Amino acid sequence: MQTPDYIVFFIYFIIVSAYGLYVYNRKKHEDSKDYFLAKDSLTWWAIGASLIASNISAEQFIGMSGSGFNMGLAIAAYEWLAAATLIIVAVFFIPIYLKNKIYTMPQFLQTRYNDTVAMIMAVFWLLLYVVVNLTSILFLGALAISSISGLDLGFCMVALAVFAVVITLGGMNVIGYTDVIQVVFLILGGLVTTYLALDLVAQHYGSAGPLNGFRLLTENSADHFKMIFKKDDPYFIDLPGLTVLVGGMWIVNLNYWGCNQYITQRALGADLQTARSGLLFAAFLKLLMPVIVVLPGIAAFVLYKEGVFQSEMMLNGEVVADRAYPVLLNLLPVGLKGLSFAALTAAVVASLAGKANSIATIFTLDIYKKKLNPAADEKKQVQVGRWVIIISMLLAVAIAPYLGIDKKGGFQFIQEYTGFVSPGIFATFILGFFWKKTTSNAALFAIIGGFILSCLFKASPNYINLEFLHSSGFAVLNADGVYEIPFIDRMGFVFLICVIAMYFISMYDNRNGVKPNGLEVDKSMFKTSPAFTVGALIVFGIIVALYSIYW
Repeated sequence: MQTPDYIVFFIYFIIVSAYGLYVYNRKKHEDSKDYFLAKDSLTWWAIGASLIASNISAEQFIGMSGSGFNMGLAIAAYEWLAAATLIIVAVFFIPIYLKNKIYTMPQFLQTRYNDTVAMIMAVFWLLLYVVVNLTSILFLGALAISSISGLDLGFCMVALAVFAVVITLGGMNVIGYTDVIQVVFLILGGLVTTYLALDLVAQHYGSAGPLNGFRLLTENSADHFKMIFKKDDPYFIDLPGLTVLVGGMWIVNLNYWGCNQYITQRALGADLQTARSGLLFAAFLKLLMPVIVVLPGIAAFVLYKEGVFQSEMMLNGEVVADRAYPVLLNLLPVGLKGLSFAALTAAVVASLAGKANSIATIFTLDIYKKKLNPAADEKKQVQVGRWVIIISMLLAVAIAPYLGIDKKGGFQFIQEYTGFVSPGIFATFILGFFWKKTTSNAALFAIIGGFILSCLFKASPNYINLEFLHSSGFAVLNADGVYEIPFIDRMGFVFLICVIAMYFISMYDNRNGVKPNGLEVDKSMFKTSPAFTVGALIVFGIIVALYSIYW
């Protein structure tokens, strides 16, 4: 980067920091609910923007662009199906949380099941958020920023962590409203990168303009513009055909967007109409994300294939797909490179801040307040939350250099290893929502047994012959020549087993006099306004149209 790039980035840094300080001084408080949840303070557009800013991070910019380089537009299934998922969460999940005054996911488990289930999951989520999510966001973000700026990787990790901590210490009010600015930079810088990437493709073939560039992309990488892989495709193991649309992908998204403190926290402090409007706004923004994070990866693939940056994509004699986005940014003009760099930094910092705030919320409200110091007042809880933010970020900085991301790329790495816990957690939540007979013993089985089942399915090639599943498409040969169940299908199998087992365990408990805890749920909670219904239909219509075009 050159001086104009650093000036653009510095302007971004000043705007975000100054606005964060303004929000903090204007909404200064010592109330724990306000600090962790920004209760009744966030508008619908702030909720929607914060959802996207917290969700889109280095794993998308770097990891999903890398997946776009490898497998093409099919990886956009995560984004487009997430838009549909946000609608489902807004209609069915959020009303239950708000009606029952749920502020954290462990609190939901305690209300619906018991303290044991809640505490197990509180500890489990803390470990997952710190060791996998926070650490991987920091590592991938620092790796990208180091590649673009030439700064030391360790320095980039520390700088990102410090910037995120400063924002996070101000509480959810500061995070929510600064995320609006982060999203503006994220989308503006991302669109500029896509525009110039497509124009670079057009110029390479003797043309000009992003529309010509897109046309040339589809002509010169037709295999990268199919959404559904067949069984003989090498990437079927990552996105296994139609089960992406009707199977485990829904577990990935519904668990992430509906049962995840990191995400639901943005809506739990609002009223129902505001929360729903924010989720609908986020769904529209989600539809746009593949343009920003996937198309640049496909453009990088075409340029690489044409020999534009062969050496830059190589590491130790192998092509590293996750280098696609950083390498592409280095081709951008002076000034615009700084804007794209700011967009990437905004995505990383917003995600780090949101994740750290969720870690502090769960620890303070579900462990410290309930078990360690029940007498803690509001001021003490806020202080503890701030210390947890600092400690969790220090742990992430310490662990991140040792993070091992396999050849599948950063995005697939995060999805697969989070998928070890998603089926059991989602089964616990969905039955807890909609089947009043579900018992705590059933929930414990799903949470613990679901994780064990996921590990057994992952290790199954070492113990059983999966060839019988190969003929039906549920097992494929991996890169090592061993039969393996695609992790999305594996999640579907584990989820179904958990649901069946929970049914029988609950029925047994019911017959033996166990009375499950209930929730306040009635059909009127799920009614939506005409405006929301129209918006939701538009989102679903766009998704259907996109899949129809790129089937």
